[in-house]
Amino acid sequence: MKLLQLWPSGVKDMKGAPLPRARAAPRRHIWIPVVVIFIAVTILWVYMYPPQDYTYPVRDWYPVRDWFPAEPARELSDEEIAARVVFRQILSTPPFPSRNPKIAFMFMTPGKLPFEKLWELFFKGHEGRYNIYVHASREKPEHISSVFVGRDIHSDKVGWGMISMVDAERRLLAKALEDTDNQQFVLLSDSCVPLHNFDYVYDFLMGSKHSFLDCFDDPGPHGVFRYSKHMLPEVRETEFRKGSQWFSIKRQHAMVVVADSLYYSKFRRYCKPGMEEGRNCYADEHYLPTLFNMMDPAGIANWSVTYVDWSEGKWHPRSFRAKDVTYELLKNMTSIDTSYHVTSDEKVSPSLQFSLPFAICH
Repeated sequence: MKLLQLWPSGVKDMKGAPLPRARAAPRRHIWIPVVVIFIAVTILWVYMYPPQDYTYPVRDWYPVRDWFPAEPARELSDEEIAARVVFRQILSTPPFPSRNPKIAFMFMTPGKLPFEKLWELFFKGHEGRYNIYVHASREKPEHISSVFVGRDIHSDKVGWGMISMVDAERRLLAKALEDTDNQQFVLLSDSCVPLHNFDYVYDFLMGSKHSFLDCFDDPGPHGVFRYSKHMLPEVRETEFRKGSQWFSIKRQHAMVVVADSLYYSKFRRYCKPGMEEGRNCYADEHYLPTLFNMMDPAGIANWSVTYVDWSEGKWHPRSFRAKDVTYELLKNMTSIDTSYHVTSDEKVSPSLQFSLPFAICH
């Protein structure tokens, strides 16, 4: 070892100390920028693709900030504050625990139900797992199936395209909510028929964390053009949505619909046929999609569990006659995995869905 001389030469008692080693060039801390980049990528990924319920679809890909309804920048009125408090309380409260959860099948019909026998086969053997409610708007139906006998509720007249359509839905929901075992609420018409067996429908709906409600932005003449500025300030044009009338919603959402008076009153007054500037607004197509787009957008799937064919571009969906019902038609319907929203500006917006429709309505 080389020694550094500390005493003059010639002195016997010479002490030495080791020469200092040359310090190695410090390693670049490469791990620091790597960690920073990893964190940045992770945050960006979570922002663009938040955690999903992969078993059942959610309405769309939402960034983290959109998991809950955004607070509007404006000052809320007393009525809006009260409504939002009620909605948040309902949505944050777990449903009443039930040892025997049921599905409420709610039929809205002018009179008789022509497919009662088919539905009887669907329900056979599953007593105690469902309830049936029938709202007949014109005449009290004479039921030919025992499962529908005694299922009629207090009904009122319903006019096509009028707010009375929404009134009937709310009436059905209120009656079905009386049974605390009802956890899912499915709205059907007299023309709906099942496409899958009861077990499939029950397992799918009971296993879902979301409600199935069609909800999309239609920038065309039969969409946002129907909006009225009289709905301000509670309902803004950017929040106005459209969707099919048929739905399957969970208990918390059913309670929100029944509890709402503020937003319902806006649609009762300002969404109806024959409005100013030639507008024809139909509340059954806009009220629920708009309400849940504002109050709980991440809580709904952007498609319905009923199949309706609007491809003919008419005011009424396609009607399927006996000659139309073939094996190929039913096979195609039960293999659908994409829901298409056809807007009135002739644009088509596909929406991925993770399961199949269980009923067809027209």
